[in-house]
Amino acid sequence: MLITRSPLRISLGGGGTDLPSYYEDHGGFLIAAAIDKYVWVTVLRPFVRGIFLKYSKIEHVERWQEIEHPIIREAFAMMGIADAQHEITTLADIPAGTGLGSSGSFTTALLKALYSFERRLLLPGDIARLACELEIDRLGRPIGKQDQYIAAFGGITCFEFDRDGSVRAEPLTLKQSTLHELEDNLLLFFTGFSRSASDILKDQDQRTKQVDPAMLEGLHYVKDLGRRSRDALEQGKLSAFGELMHEHWERKRKRSSGMSNPQIDEWYEHGRAAGAIGGKLVGAGGGGFLMFYAPRPERVREAMAKLGLEEVRFRFDFDGTRVVFS
Repeated sequence: MLITRSPLRISLGGGGTDLPSYYEDHGGFLIAAAIDKYVWVTVLRPFVRGIFLKYSKIEHVERWQEIEHPIIREAFAMMGIADAQHEITTLADIPAGTGLGSSGSFTTALLKALYSFERRLLLPGDIARLACELEIDRLGRPIGKQDQYIAAFGGITCFEFDRDGSVRAEPLTLKQSTLHELEDNLLLFFTGFSRSASDILKDQDQRTKQVDPAMLEGLHYVKDLGRRSRDALEQGKLSAFGELMHEHWERKRKRSSGMSNPQIDEWYEHGRAAGAIGGKLVGAGGGGFLMFYAPRPERVREAMAKLGLEEVRFRFDFDGTRVVFS
């Protein structure tokens, strides 16, 4: 049996500029951080022939062409796996549809598992590139590349998305004290709302392709905000980073009507009143996790607990997608 894990992620600035409809004309930039919440994939060879899948559904098919799960089916097709004798099980620490990049994490974990099972080496850049090819090119999903790349690389990483489709990854340069302070003061609370990121990103994708002036101006601004966030973090100016998060929140809400709702807006204001400098909905928006930067985190924890929001505590992950057992 072989087990892989791939981290989920939070976005720290520049999100939305990783879609081809934007970076192919303007180039993209963002910062993302992998966290110690994971998607797990196990692969083993059963005693009998067939493909056995266990996720939110259970499948048993004789050929890969019969697989219902689109990502697993396309992974078999992409790799040219002819042998129909696999058992694949997937688990996740946090449910899908909550804004932490679970689809990209699942795809990278699956590819790492299948390639490792076939004794084929994959470096982080290869895993991310193949995962993007599978989800964006083969399945035609209107999504960006950040989830696959941060899952594969791990850490707190800056990504440049070039016009030709290439991606450059560079770890954020942080002092150890800044890293610990950032971990301690970033808080995640589950809103109870789940949503389809592809629906929100489809709207952004279509408006960008139509050269919608408001959408493009918003994305240009968010990209600049990402670079300013990088500078603030590398200079150890975490309060300034928190202020940029608030600025990002305001811009992101204006960019699409599906980014927030009145209930989330109310919770955000309660967090700010309790001392959070800034915050945002992690991911495409519309639900999932509300993240705050708070120099006095206990006050915000108390305020959110009174509102009934559950916190998910985390640390950063610096391993990326990896085999944990074979």
